[in-house]
Amino acid sequence: MSVSLYLMDAFVSGSSRECPFSGNPAGVCVLDQEQSAGWMQNVALEMNQSETAFVHKRADGSWNLRWFTPQVEVSLCGHATLAAAHALWQHLGETAPLLEFHTLSGRLTAVRNGDEIQLDFPADFPQSIAQVPSSLIELLGKQPHWFGAGKDDLIAVLDSADAVRNFVPDAEKIASFTTRGLIITAPGDSGSGLDMVSRFFAPKVGISEDPVTGSAHCLLACYWGNRLDKTHLYAHQASARGGWLTLDWKEDRVLLSGKARTMLTGEFYG
Repeated sequence: MSVSLYLMDAFVSGSSRECPFSGNPAGVCVLDQEQSAGWMQNVALEMNQSETAFVHKRADGSWNLRWFTPQVEVSLCGHATLAAAHALWQHLGETAPLLEFHTLSGRLTAVRNGDEIQLDFPADFPQSIAQVPSSLIELLGKQPHWFGAGKDDLIAVLDSADAVRNFVPDAEKIASFTTRGLIITAPGDSGSGLDMVSRFFAPKVGISEDPVTGSAHCLLACYWGNRLDKTHLYAHQASARGGWLTLDWKEDRVLLSGKARTMLTGEFYG
């Protein structure tokens, strides 16, 4: 059996035609028929990207969408959804102005917005946690400015963007107190035009550091939106590759916008 397989960079910087090797790579596997979770997990392991998206067209023209890390299936993934939408429009002849995806997190949509793709995702409202894990305090060298949790991930707010960029992770320690992942974040540098910077670590699901994490920004949009009293925000994920997102927070939804670039196309035999 052969299936179409793509490697995309999602949430890239600048023009999507001029910025290779930025953003977050994602695999996109387009299925002619449903496959078992075990088969998809094996393909994701073979791809060895932080996530691989699997899309299958339904009779009504919408799409089933699932995401797998090399180790587990996840309930929400932004960059692989962006990559899947780009693949469908750019390579599969999809012409619908709005793509509808059925996922473990409910109905998600993607629309074209100029040279960007805008995703409609559920908001994730973080709740404060009084007790900060001792391993996190040890890693940071001090108490975070604020600490809390969303649906799947913990968030530690630091004092400066430099503190986020200079943070040295320890995968074993982070895995000891997380269920899925840890977001560290701080305000953007003065004059940068950014509202926030962040990094994301999820060693428990096989991701030491994720280059760009769309789902984490569903939580970040709510935190920084409340703190800054803004609903339109600009974000940078300060990984080695770097990723750029525009966020629009609308009550219980977050619209994430970014660009994607095709890096590789091919056929997978398995």
